[in-house]
Amino acid sequence: MINPFPTIHPIYGILFFYGASFLVLSFSIGIKDMKGSNLRIADSLWLLAIFGLVHGVREIVEIYPRLEGDHLLLDELFYLEIISTVLLTASYLFLLQFGLSLSLENKRKRRMWTVGTYAALCITLILFLDLYGLNSKMLTIRQAQIGIRNTFGLIGGLAAAYGLIRYSYSSEMKKLSLSITRNIYYAGIVMAAYAFFTSYVFVAIARFLNVSPELFRGIAAVLITYFIMKALNVFDIETRLRVEDQARALVQAEKLASLGQLAAGIAHEINNPLTNVSLEIQMLRNELGGDCGQLIRERFNNMEKHVDRAAVIAQELLQFSHKREAELLPLNINEVITNALAQMKHKLRTVVIERDRTLVPDVMGDRGKLEQVFINILSNAVDSMPEGGTISISTLLREGMVEASVADTGTGIASENLSKVFEPFFTTKEIGSGTGLGLSICYGIIKQHQGSIDLSSIVGQGATVTIKIPVTNQVDRLKAED
Repeated sequence: MINPFPTIHPIYGILFFYGASFLVLSFSIGIKDMKGSNLRIADSLWLLAIFGLVHGVREIVEIYPRLEGDHLLLDELFYLEIISTVLLTASYLFLLQFGLSLSLENKRKRRMWTVGTYAALCITLILFLDLYGLNSKMLTIRQAQIGIRNTFGLIGGLAAAYGLIRYSYSSEMKKLSLSITRNIYYAGIVMAAYAFFTSYVFVAIARFLNVSPELFRGIAAVLITYFIMKALNVFDIETRLRVEDQARALVQAEKLASLGQLAAGIAHEINNPLTNVSLEIQMLRNELGGDCGQLIRERFNNMEKHVDRAAVIAQELLQFSHKREAELLPLNINEVITNALAQMKHKLRTVVIERDRTLVPDVMGDRGKLEQVFINILSNAVDSMPEGGTISISTLLREGMVEASVADTGTGIASENLSKVFEPFFTTKEIGSGTGLGLSICYGIIKQHQGSIDLSSIVGQGATVTIKIPVTNQVDRLKAED
């Protein structure tokens, strides 16, 4: 009696299991809303999704010739093998490109590495096929598949593994979620194992142990899909944090608007009597002429000094209340720092300035506003070192941002105050020594430049202010994302 239910070889289930895992990976990435994401991985995940789709389809297609092997004509089998080889090659090319895209942010370097890697792999594949001295079309195709796995598959998997592991250590990941970071790291580790499972060495080991290499590849595919799916939650976390930041910014904007109106009114009320007092002092000087004694001249000087101090406070209040839009033009941050140092020359006589003048590309900035930022930071640094000290200034290019750091050897700031230093009217100085608006104004200016400003400090060892501003060709992209 003929069995109506033919025996299904376990390899068919393994191939289906293997292919379906990568299809799930592809669909998981495809349905994820990454629109508006600022994460670098968002620009690369589509390559991994296409790899999963093409490779998953290829593995499932592989079941058909195995099921129909005896019923297929040789030409039909040959064309199926051709299709399978094309799908295999395409999938590994997308995997390799994913790894390069995630590892290399610089597009020029990425293009160079892509061309060089593809050329080297093609030459290796040709040498591999030549080594076997092939003499039939079918043998050529099957050996080509082995060669593709050992070149594009192995290197593509390792490149993707390196990209994932390297990205798991990035600052943007660590700031968002440690659990997401771990999932990306584990995905990278399993991807490295998957790359090894495609190699000729592992196939030889599997055959010696009489086990199917596809079984290990399938298990790796499931684990990669699992960890990537868990890591995709990072976009939900990013969206939630962005909404929270927008809500906080809205509340802060309303508070600052009210404070700005109050500050403007106070500044105008202060300026009027200050102007009158200054005029009265000048009139008294003129009336007394040279007849006034040394003591009276010193008192006049002290009066003028305090009037000037009050005028500076009023000016800071006006700057805080009237925030004009920055006029962004290409400029070099090193030149801005040099100009700020020149304007602060009289106040910097008691400190040592150390500069690391690294060549950096231009940024889009408002020269006057950025000079004001560095003058405020330098002034705070000097005030923190009443007995003198050292101010170290450095610039460098990092991840598409020009980074400028100003470090001092002053008294430092207590850890509990670090989160408050950019708030309006917060100051650690003695009453009457400052308004607490300097760093708040700096924060607003740097935000207008699509940048960031951070302060780190250790009490008794000094403080470091780090400013990051996007280079010229990054500004339009950042504005579009906002």
